[in-house]
Amino acid sequence: MKEKILLKKYIINLEKAFESLKILDRNKNVLDIIDLAKCYLSDARYYFEKGEYTTGISCIAYGEGLLDSLRKLGKIDFKWPRSRKIRRVVVGGTFDIIHPGHLYLLRRAKKYGYVIVIVARDSTVKKLKNKVPIIPEKQRLEIIRSIKYVDEAYLGYKNINILKVIEKYRPDIILLGPDQIYLEHMIRKTVSEKGLKIEIKRLKKKYDKYMYSSTSDIIKHIIEEYGE
Repeated sequence: MKEKILLKKYIINLEKAFESLKILDRNKNVLDIIDLAKCYLSDARYYFEKGEYTTGISCIAYGEGLLDSLRKLGKIDFKWPRSRKIRRVVVGGTFDIIHPGHLYLLRRAKKYGYVIVIVARDSTVKKLKNKVPIIPEKQRLEIIRSIKYVDEAYLGYKNINILKVIEKYRPDIILLGPDQIYLEHMIRKTVSEKGLKIEIKRLKKKYDKYMYSSTSDIIKHIIEEYGE
């Protein structure tokens, strides 16, 4: 996880450097070197998606080195962004039938930083809601992992253990959905007892831009339209 977060940070830094880039000498060799640095950035993005983080970090290092060399020679100018910690954001839930409300939650999480999603186990949902999810846990996990706002996703512990999750994923922020009131109380209690510095946020209202923005709404509609 550490290498993944580092590569993400380095990619963002190099992207910001290119955004501020000023070319002072438009000699063909200079332009070719700039293009090569862009290729290294593109390669780093590719290796990030493939999960080859060490290779991606090497690509970024080459790209940064090329830009730094050109700047020292007075051929270009740019600014490296101020070093800023990428915050880890943990989101947890069942994510049974994916709907716009889920996407809104994950999109909000992505604005805060690096998103790690904990998908509830079937057995956990059974204990809490006295019913099993419609979609099995491994399938729900696979779907969540494919969403662009999600950086990492894992199945939760079979027995709810908030402290274990916090210790393993070390979040800076925990973002909750509007209906996770009880879970918010549990998390705040754990964080307070352990003296942890974690920002806990909960969306204040349900996402209602579309008609079917919750799992219960979707199930109700299916029963009304197709049930007998």
